[in-house]
Amino acid sequence: MIPNNTMDKAGKVLFLDSTHPCLQIELEGMGYQCIMAPEISRDELKKRLPSLTGIIVRSKLILDRELLGLGHNLRFIGRVGSGMENIDVDYARSKGIACLNSPEGNRQAVGEHAVGLLLALMNKICAADREVRNGVWKREANRGSELSDKTVGIIGYGNTGSAFARCLSGFGCHTMAYDKYKTRFGNDYVEEADMDEVFRRADILSLHVPLTEETDYLVTREYLSRFHKPIYFINTSRGRVVCTSDLVDALYEGKVLGAALDVLEYEDLTIDKLDKSALPAKFQNLTSLPNVVLTPHVAGWTAESKIKLARVLADKIRNVNL
Repeated sequence: MIPNNTMDKAGKVLFLDSTHPCLQIELEGMGYQCIMAPEISRDELKKRLPSLTGIIVRSKLILDRELLGLGHNLRFIGRVGSGMENIDVDYARSKGIACLNSPEGNRQAVGEHAVGLLLALMNKICAADREVRNGVWKREANRGSELSDKTVGIIGYGNTGSAFARCLSGFGCHTMAYDKYKTRFGNDYVEEADMDEVFRRADILSLHVPLTEETDYLVTREYLSRFHKPIYFINTSRGRVVCTSDLVDALYEGKVLGAALDVLEYEDLTIDKLDKSALPAKFQNLTSLPNVVLTPHVAGWTAESKIKLARVLADKIRNVNL
């Protein structure tokens, strides 16, 4: 327990989303007064912002220029997770506000989940499970494919891309990665490649990129048409990196052999729900296909990662020059 006389020396930190309680404990140990407000409205946040030193957020609210302009004493924004698309980072930094995230905390979880999706997809595990539960016993129709000797292309070799490569290392596959902003990262787990090589050689494609202006609808019909072979497709990054309509067409055409998606372009901005009223017919097509595996944005969502995300962020706040 932190003595009362040590509280609030460093300022007030408002938690806009829930996270592991160790983050609050760590921040209080640094002298911050932590205020929990996961249900706060935008208007109420406007009133509170001038008095805040820090904000802890996942994805519930968009911290745009209007809100950040009210943060006269704001020194940091802590994102529990990796994606920063709900924060106007450039504007925040122009005001001297440190923008911190914690992708190191859930990279292993995402890497393992991506492997799980891939194995489920290539071995038809989800489709076979549904059949057996309904008394259908089809062995030949559920014959799978092995990862061994397949070429896996990773787009984005940051925290999760590199974790995915490490997780694949025992399967005997050939792993290569393309990252527009990195070079000379080849190692025992991965071969550095350019996009032409990925298009030419890949049997499997896995996305590990942030959502930015560059990656918004990166994967389209034209993008998928450039692969020389039919591919298995994995997305654990952000839904809007992929044009779902074009992916569905590629699945029907056989250009994509199967798709495993932990994220969907139809997700609410909070990434906590789907807006059923906004779901197009193509989503119904997607869910009807037996060679599609879907999970609800939980690739980085493990019991272990919840703690690690909070601890990584606490360490960054402690060490940043505020």
